[in-house]
Amino acid sequence: MIPLADPRFEEPEIDAVRAVLENGMVADGPEVRRFESEFADYCGVDNAVGTANGTVALHAAFEALGIGPGDRVVTTPLSFVASANAIRLAGATPVFADVDPVTYNLDPRAAERAVRETDADAILVVHLYGLPAEMNAFRDIAADEDVLLVEDAAQAHGARYRGESVGTFGDAAAFSFYPTKNMTTGEGGMVLTDDDDLADRVSSYCNHGRTDEDEGTYAHSRVGHNYRMTSIAAAIGRVQLDRLPGRIDRRRENARRLTNALDDVVGIDAPVEPDGHTHAYHQYTVRCSDREALRECLATAGVESGVYYPTPIHQLGAYDGFDVELPAAERATTEVLSLPVHPTLTDSELDRIVEGVRTARSRTTP
Repeated sequence: MIPLADPRFEEPEIDAVRAVLENGMVADGPEVRRFESEFADYCGVDNAVGTANGTVALHAAFEALGIGPGDRVVTTPLSFVASANAIRLAGATPVFADVDPVTYNLDPRAAERAVRETDADAILVVHLYGLPAEMNAFRDIAADEDVLLVEDAAQAHGARYRGESVGTFGDAAAFSFYPTKNMTTGEGGMVLTDDDDLADRVSSYCNHGRTDEDEGTYAHSRVGHNYRMTSIAAAIGRVQLDRLPGRIDRRRENARRLTNALDDVVGIDAPVEPDGHTHAYHQYTVRCSDREALRECLATAGVESGVYYPTPIHQLGAYDGFDVELPAAERATTEVLSLPVHPTLTDSELDRIVEGVRTARSRTTP
């Protein structure tokens, strides 16, 4: 079976973890500071704060920004549930706006209407599947409506918008280093911001509310959580970060080959890459009205596929009571299908993926 994702840990990661284990400083420490600095440099931002995972990175960012009870945050219904959960964990209320039916990212026009209609306090933009959202439009909306702008870049390591890294356009951004992401620390996350004071508040919140002014290990000026990244995770992340540019290049090349090979297949809409957007292809997501037939045929051909996501967030049981109709997102959840695009795919595996799609469509297309 050709896997949908293929996280790899090689000798450099093993050596890096061994070094941490041997020096005994396995929790938060200098290795985390080094990873934070290197990831900030890679993205081109002043501050990065390591966290235990991507969900808590978002939550800590909202807490540090002062988003809480009574506040509303406009966001997309087409994402992993963690995007909206982080808003609710901070005590705020998600306001779902529809997506662009071509890019699947939050539609700026729908988001602007939602901000005005609900008097929202912030916008959470998700760079879905690794494709940057239309950040110039969202920055203009945030400025015009005087709302905060946060980026969920959990799937977008290596993605760029008009030459700049995602994660650098809002007041804060959050990344995830879950195993299937473009780079991983096993589990882990990162908050990015150019605001030094905000970075300090994030760091404090992630360390039980301790601040630089607190004297002694058990002095805590604020309430916080233990959201810290471990040195073991940071050691893996530093090695993975070194490999990230090459792996993104390979993902993009694999995506190019798939798109070219599927261009003439009736009933398959390949992912788009608008001008000025550099897609990182965390997922290569096609659209097909007969998705289940396609998925079954791929499975028979030994190709794993995935549906991201089968249910829009506002229709999940945990969000019962969020009574809103969002037709573009709701239709997308019935038609999107992600194919393998990871950097370890061989030429013959790419050919098998294409052949599986072609066979499926030949059976279902009149």
